Amino acid sequence: MAKFTLPKNSRIQPGNEHPAPDGARRIKAFKVYRYDPEAAGNPRLDVFELDLDDCGPMVLDALIKIKTEQDTSLTFRRSCREGVCGSCAMNVDGRNTLACTKAIAEVAGDVAVYPLPHMAVIKDLVTDFTHFFAQYESIRPWLQTDSPAPAREWPQAPEDRAKLDGLYECILCACCSTACPSYWWNPERFLGPATLLQAYRWLVDSRDEHAGERLHELEDPFRLYRCHTIMNCANTCPKGLNPAKAIAEIKKSLVERHL
Repeated sequence: MAKFTLPKNSRIQPGNEHPAPDGARRIKAFKVYRYDPEAAGNPRLDVFELDLDDCGPMVLDALIKIKTEQDTSLTFRRSCREGVCGSCAMNVDGRNTLACTKAIAEVAGDVAVYPLPHMAVIKDLVTDFTHFFAQYESIRPWLQTDSPAPAREWPQAPEDRAKLDGLYECILCACCSTACPSYWWNPERFLGPATLLQAYRWLVDSRDEHAGERLHELEDPFRLYRCHTIMNCANTCPKGLNPAKAIAEIKKSLVERHL
């Protein structure tokens, strides 16, 4: 029988407990993943108790309150607080989401907060996006044309603009890619749902003139075809997008190209 062991210092240990202040009535416990690379120890799970009567409604509000009042060393990314920037993407209650749009009331019981899965953890809830953005850059996510630039802007008919709906809204939070088992298994070669959705966004843009070249670069057993339509990407996307459908459309375009 095959035996698998976890790498050294990878098992999560019990951490510190921070009780709610005296007089708190509506107490909610937050179990937050902590990892400090400079400490050279195992990651731990700290427990923070908050009074919900003295806290904002979202998970990000709770994390900010924890960092401000209980443990200033807690590290996480955040920016817009409006579900636009994607900075606060993390795993809450077992699901990849944005902490700024995830309501505390949606979680029954204790709130478990972890970094995005299958990403190297820099510290606490902050993960390394270097590889993710390198893959995004590889599809050249900008308008490519050979025609002379117009005097004002590239025109686009309303019906062509409508084809971009459900694609341009992607905020590159990586919730979908880090929820995809195919991406877990082949992260170096499979582009992942987020990057492929962005690739399709440029394929269907009527102003782009390099669709053939883009399709040629995607036609690869790993870059595109490692997608097995598991649908975790569509299930977890905080913006309600469907990367699996975009990937299917790319595959369809490649088939039509050879007919």
